[in-house]
Amino acid sequence: MAAHALHAMWAEPRPTHPPNRGPRDWTLVAVLISWSLVEAVFRQDLAPRPLLLTVLAVVGPLLWRRTHPLVAVAVAFGTLTLVDIARVLTGSQGALPSSISATLILTYALFRWGSAREAASGLGLILLWLPITTVAEGAGLWEAVAGYAIFLFAAALGAVIRYRERIRIRDIDQAKSHEREQLARELHDTVAHHVSGIAIQAQAGRAIAASHPERAIEALAVIEDAATQTLTELRAIVGVLRASQDTELAPQPGVAEVEQLATDGRTRPRVEVTLSGEFDDLSPAVGAAIYRLAQESTTNARRHARHVTRITVTVTGDADRVRVTIDDDGSSGAGGRTAAGFGLVGMRERASLLGGSFDAGPAGEQGWRVEAVLPRTGTPR
Repeated sequence: MAAHALHAMWAEPRPTHPPNRGPRDWTLVAVLISWSLVEAVFRQDLAPRPLLLTVLAVVGPLLWRRTHPLVAVAVAFGTLTLVDIARVLTGSQGALPSSISATLILTYALFRWGSAREAASGLGLILLWLPITTVAEGAGLWEAVAGYAIFLFAAALGAVIRYRERIRIRDIDQAKSHEREQLARELHDTVAHHVSGIAIQAQAGRAIAASHPERAIEALAVIEDAATQTLTELRAIVGVLRASQDTELAPQPGVAEVEQLATDGRTRPRVEVTLSGEFDDLSPAVGAAIYRLAQESTTNARRHARHVTRITVTVTGDADRVRVTIDDDGSSGAGGRTAAGFGLVGMRERASLLGGSFDAGPAGEQGWRVEAVLPRTGTPR
């Protein structure tokens, strides 16, 4: 396990889409170079003038610190290493301009924007340079320790910002995935329900067109109403997707809309809806779930139950919970339904997310029952 984790860390690529070089980067470089010129004029304790050109090798790579972090670190710290070796061998006195503190920015960028291998290689260059510059500057033990601490802090800060960004991106991706699942469920529940009814009415109309043309016309009227309602709900969904406002403000179906699932005696199978109890203070999420559970269950009965003639939807609300029961008299034997269909999975997820229970299966020798119990104040989890 540890070896796998280390291998995964070692193989970690660069973050995708680093920010482009912009005006702020050019401004930063210009300010540091200008400050170096000011120091060269007014400071008396600087190293010989030729060594001051080191500043260009340190400040210039800042422009490429995001797109080529290892190259920027190699140029800056490689140049500083050679300069400090020369200072030690020649005994040159004097300090380098304070603008070489830009190496801290390069260290941060290496761990923020570099791959794991680039970060390890760049860290090796930094750790190679630190003892050499300590000798060249004639620094004491505590100054050397402070130097190591500062550069390690810059590296750690870059790594922390990098992983926080990764977590943020992962959370955004998970939110998008959740929204896609919700959208798929809404489309499945809405479109499948109405299209299933359209298909059944079309089949019935074609079967009786020759013998009972007036009933075929009635079937066409039902098809027209179902198609109109389907288009209305699809437009509502598309409108929510296009809207910039919070989608929670979009109207959701509730218990009142369950009654719209009922059909008259001329439509087969007949859907009967019974509502009893109090539903005034239901959570909007619970109300929407009740409607979708009833809608999906009636759709499943129409599509998958053989010889079904009646579907009964019963919604009962008491002080703490709401019970939704959908019964049909169709065949549940071989070739019938199972408790693992795609629609049932979605219904089970709905009930579970609201802290409720869900059960679906054969009801005795004939028929099928879907039952869900939801808390009145359930909220999505």
